[in-house]
Amino acid sequence: MVAALTGHAQELKSLTLEDLNFGGTNYHNMVPKTRYTTWWGDELVHLDTEDCFVVNKTTAKERKLFTLSELNKWSGMTLRHLYDISFPETRKPLVWLNDGKQCMLFNWKHKKVLWKGDVSIAKGAEVQDFNTVSKALAYVKDHQLHVVDAHGNDHQVTTDGSRELVYGQSVHRNEFGITGGLFWSNDGTRLAFYRMDQNMVSDYPQVNIPELDWKPAKGESRIATFEPDKYPMAGETSHKVTVGIYDLTTGKITYLATGDPTDRYFTNVSWGPDNQTLYMFELNRDQNECRLMSYDTTTGKPMAEIYRETDAKYVEPLHPITFLPWDKSKFVLWSQRDGYMHLYLYNKVGEVRQLTKGPWMVMKLLGFDAKHKRIFIESNTCNPIQKNIFAVDTETSKQTLLDVNGQGWHTGSLSESGLYLVDNYQTPDIPRNIAIVNTKNGKAISYFKAPNPWQGYTVPGYECGTIKAADGTTDLYYRMVKPLNFDPNKKYPTIIYVYGGPHAHNVDARWHYCSRGWEAFMAEKGYLLFILDNRGSEHRGKDFEQVTFRRLGEEEMKDQMEGVKFLKSLPYVDADKLGIHGWSFGGFMTINLMTTYPDVFKVGVAGGPVVDWKWYEVMYGERYMDTPQANPEGYATCSLLPKAKNLKGRLEIIIGLNDPVVVPQHAFSFLKACIAAGTQPDFFVYPGEPHNMRGHQSVHLHERISQYFFDYLK
Repeated sequence: MVAALTGHAQELKSLTLEDLNFGGTNYHNMVPKTRYTTWWGDELVHLDTEDCFVVNKTTAKERKLFTLSELNKWSGMTLRHLYDISFPETRKPLVWLNDGKQCMLFNWKHKKVLWKGDVSIAKGAEVQDFNTVSKALAYVKDHQLHVVDAHGNDHQVTTDGSRELVYGQSVHRNEFGITGGLFWSNDGTRLAFYRMDQNMVSDYPQVNIPELDWKPAKGESRIATFEPDKYPMAGETSHKVTVGIYDLTTGKITYLATGDPTDRYFTNVSWGPDNQTLYMFELNRDQNECRLMSYDTTTGKPMAEIYRETDAKYVEPLHPITFLPWDKSKFVLWSQRDGYMHLYLYNKVGEVRQLTKGPWMVMKLLGFDAKHKRIFIESNTCNPIQKNIFAVDTETSKQTLLDVNGQGWHTGSLSESGLYLVDNYQTPDIPRNIAIVNTKNGKAISYFKAPNPWQGYTVPGYECGTIKAADGTTDLYYRMVKPLNFDPNKKYPTIIYVYGGPHAHNVDARWHYCSRGWEAFMAEKGYLLFILDNRGSEHRGKDFEQVTFRRLGEEEMKDQMEGVKFLKSLPYVDADKLGIHGWSFGGFMTINLMTTYPDVFKVGVAGGPVVDWKWYEVMYGERYMDTPQANPEGYATCSLLPKAKNLKGRLEIIIGLNDPVVVPQHAFSFLKACIAAGTQPDFFVYPGEPHNMRGHQSVHLHERISQYFFDYLK
């Protein structure tokens, strides 16, 4: 399969990094425009900076509800825009407002405040979560958990919080789908929260360097300060997590009786419809067994083990269960146990039926249609690099395609009843279209079409196709970005951009096949770019992902070298001028490929690279590699340190000095190994920056990456 998008250079403006990089001064004008919408029951609302409109779902015409200035005047608020307002009740003219000082339930029709609460008390909080039903605010400040009730009373729930004893925040280093640590019950009367004891976890010695213009107060040291991170490395002692329940009515805390939390993970917390039962997935440290447990939050005692899943390699629950709105005794459970991520219908006793099935992945659960007992999903049923929207009949499992064209990459937003859908989509040659779909009859009307933001600029050519993986059977998808004024009779220096790791992909059916702006910039400078999603990346099923188990990098490199073989077969690729670049896992792949195949790659830039997996964190590292104690051969084989002696081409390593994800020890140790071996990599560091460069420093970073290729791959 090969598809192509081409651009022609005429008297047009050239694309720059200020245009193409997310930190650039003109970047906001160069991304496809969109419309920000939300649902007010079954009414579609368009939110803009200054105006709020209701959208007619059959004509797409808009009627103004109110303006920002009107809402601020009527309510006394100081909102800066309307993007964050929400509509809590169907058919009632009510909006939730929050300007950072106070939150308010406001009736815009009668210009009346129905409820108002002070949220400025949580200013400076590490995390906070407001419940619109009970009008209670939970927040963590100075390490302590607080709850402010509907009457404005601030209850300090904990007193022993500290850097070592963390309340209400994300745990397990954001793995297993965890994004936070506060979980309100549906009625807002009970708050579940994480408590993470990390006293036993080793500190990684991060150093904070003062700003250039920092002027110390009298007697204050100007020396860089020690700001350690708690970082549990693979095979080392990890933190212990428990889950507490705070009852707003009684003011009491009850901890779930989960047993000894040592070497266990608790994730995907969800409340039952009764607002008393809590459901949670629990994993062992080996991550080869998970259990769905239910708990009585009044007593904290376990009620039942509802589901158990084991795997010879690993299981990875990423989604909480979701109860059916028309039958509170049943819920939807996600699992990849049949080889692909699918949905299953369960009750408190066990499985009822499998809802989706096939060699494709469910990617998102959008919501429900209670009247017709349907579930709405996003999946790659149509094609591995597409995302499309389907309705699934829960009785028959029949699927109906709902999006506009069955092509491209579709993101859906469902109305309260499930009878209407906003379909926001891109295709390789469509920057963005938005349609409104009637889910009952499938009729769609066009609501918004984004103009091409690159109109008037020079644009390279984009292609997408497949090659076979190193196993000889599996299709792998690639993206190619061809130089401006491409001439097939010329030979071009070629750069492979790589990531290659789990939970990510680079090629899909979005605009320009999901190409990064930097690729267009380099294509304008005469380089050909090639990007391949190897086995081990996401959305292709369990076998595709797990082939890398206990040997990260090996199968991935074999597939990338199949890409190199393909490139060398093309008459316009200069095989003597191959470069490679990647960040994080891609940085690991960059160094790995350059030192495993030193005669193939002339130039490489590795950003934030993992060098040895024994220095990576417990949850991610042990899922894919087991512990260093259990898999010493795998860790030794996958380490880049012994390969430092093989380096021949020009390699630049770039890191953020304060990277809490891939800690600087990785890069420093590789440099030390190169010194011992007599090889000569280049090195650049961004002081004060984490794993990725922030703001305009990202432009500086990509200027540096580009210049390295300009200097040595030409």
